[in-house]
Amino acid sequence: MTIQKATNITWHDGAITKQDRERLLRQKGVVVWFTGLSSSGKSTIARAVEERLFELGHTSYVLDGDNIRHGLNKNLGFSPEDREENIRRIGEVAKLFADGGIIAMTAFISPYHKDRDQARSLLSAGEFIEVYVKVSLDLAEERDPKGLYKKARTGEIQEFTGISAPYEKPLNPELVLDTDTMNVDQSRDTVLRYLAEKNIIRDERVESS
Repeated sequence: MTIQKATNITWHDGAITKQDRERLLRQKGVVVWFTGLSSSGKSTIARAVEERLFELGHTSYVLDGDNIRHGLNKNLGFSPEDREENIRRIGEVAKLFADGGIIAMTAFISPYHKDRDQARSLLSAGEFIEVYVKVSLDLAEERDPKGLYKKARTGEIQEFTGISAPYEKPLNPELVLDTDTMNVDQSRDTVLRYLAEKNIIRDERVESS
């Protein structure tokens, strides 16, 4: 647990509540947490969900692992300690998005149980949706659009998840998307149907698909 260094601080509640913002946006603010190996399809699926939600008139935002490391987390590497801090920060950011009534989607490998559980603990029941984007290592290496697995196999990249660093599979995720057998559209629609079933969004075009 990160130690609170600042003292003499007080949390200030705003005049507008999360429920007020949700009524305005006609949706519930949640965090959809995509986790899985590199090249499993996390970012691709999250972007597809975001695009469809936009078409349906809903407000969402994708917090992508690479993008976050260009700014907020640019001072972090890939050691176990840095990975923990990377996920801690993004969990806090995603919580703020959800508090704003936005459907926040994160696309991070997030390989450790305890870090994902910590992110879940920041939100109320039903507001954290863990989506395990499952893929075989062979297929992930075959896709490998960035050539990262090849570099990891030769030792050019150290502490690479699935090769030289562990990935702890989710134990009880809300959803499992097996991208060995499911394409992007099928994965996207599975997520959208879940959001509709849980009344996070309400749209007959999703519910009837």
